[in-house]
Amino acid sequence: MTARTAGSAKAALADAAPVPFWTDRPDRPEAREPLRGTTQADLLIVGGGFTGLWAAIEASDRGVGDVAVVEAEEVGFGASGRNGGFLSESLTHGLAHGEALWGRELRELTRLGRQNVSEILEFCRAERIDAKATMCGKSTVATRPHHLAQLQVARDLHLRHGEQAELLDGDQMRADVDSPTYLGGLKLTTGSGLLDPALLCWGLKSAALRRGVRIYEHTSVHAMRRSHAGIQVTTSHGSVHARKVLLATNAYPPLLRRLRHRILPIFDHVLVTEQLSERQRASVGWRDGQGLTDIGNQFHYYRRTPDDRILWGGYDAIYYFGNRTDAWREQRDASHALLAQQFTETFPQLEGVQFTHRWAGLIDSTSRFTPVFGTAMSGRLAYSVGFTGLGVAASRFGSGTALDLLEGRDTERTRLQMVRRKPIPFPPEPLRYPTVQFTRRSLAREDATGQRGLYLRTLDRFGIGFNS
Repeated sequence: MTARTAGSAKAALADAAPVPFWTDRPDRPEAREPLRGTTQADLLIVGGGFTGLWAAIEASDRGVGDVAVVEAEEVGFGASGRNGGFLSESLTHGLAHGEALWGRELRELTRLGRQNVSEILEFCRAERIDAKATMCGKSTVATRPHHLAQLQVARDLHLRHGEQAELLDGDQMRADVDSPTYLGGLKLTTGSGLLDPALLCWGLKSAALRRGVRIYEHTSVHAMRRSHAGIQVTTSHGSVHARKVLLATNAYPPLLRRLRHRILPIFDHVLVTEQLSERQRASVGWRDGQGLTDIGNQFHYYRRTPDDRILWGGYDAIYYFGNRTDAWREQRDASHALLAQQFTETFPQLEGVQFTHRWAGLIDSTSRFTPVFGTAMSGRLAYSVGFTGLGVAASRFGSGTALDLLEGRDTERTRLQMVRRKPIPFPPEPLRYPTVQFTRRSLAREDATGQRGLYLRTLDRFGIGFNS
């Protein structure tokens, strides 16, 4: 980064609030009271994000008697209120990744993913949740010559699986969304959409409360232990004796020791611009308002917001030694400045536009980029974590799968190899950090050259998820 671009990035970020854009609004709902004292529940759900809220709603609809949710901060505080709001039908981190890891099940997984999104949209209509959801599609752009062949392969794959996919050359892509960095694109008009994740979170919270679910916010869980008839859960100001427990803790430190080896917490950084003027909007085009991503391993994701801003995130994903998730690490000046610089390189016609928000969210990655499910404590506890940045829709599928496991049901979800097989664990520290850094460098090298090195090809053979 030159001194000039560094200065421009710093100026553009000068007044950016260090909070997520989606939840920074005056109409946010008031937090529920924390749990104080002791209580009981048939099902206790730990985590008040998408997974936990969907689980609470479905458990109530299944007839589970007394359902409670505890959330350490407020509903939507974590990844559920910090993401880009991309709504994807994929349960496999994309079709290419699904074909590589779950080829025999991909047809079934694709069907289940489409059904999942359809049911999310229907639920929002029935419950009158206005999450600004729209199935507007997604475009993937090529910014290097070797990306063009990858787009053609991706187009053919999407067509084979019944998606509407159009390959665009450079002129066509720039006519759709104008950036001098674009050499081509793949425009998908099915399978993807956008929504406001905070409005969905808060709508799910209201739907759960209407069903009689008890929600306790600002209630962290400190310990769990088996008891004679369930699980005793100690919280910050009290305790819960639960017959069963469902963990929906995303990337935050897991309460179950075995998950520490399965989940890699990664900070993903995001910016949101000020509202664009009519002239600025026209200079970019983007009439269809679809989501956009680069095709590389280190990729940006970006979108227009309903109030004519641009959300711009991704690329500089950061892992800290020892799985650290301290909140103060969200504000990383170097990552936000890099994003600001790359934004201007992509849209030079918007140079001078200010950013109003800067934040980071934690991605709960597994080694295969797809979730991990399971049970513990003699089947009294279930977990569903590891959505690796695609949990806006897939979290609903994951919550239902965890409930199936908790109830001992034999369903089409629990029979999936994705559910039955666990991802390869990450190495322990002090090996984990250098392994992650070496992998990042290998991925960046492939982005620059188009050549997949021996190390990454070896990971592919072992089902490690870096080929998505």
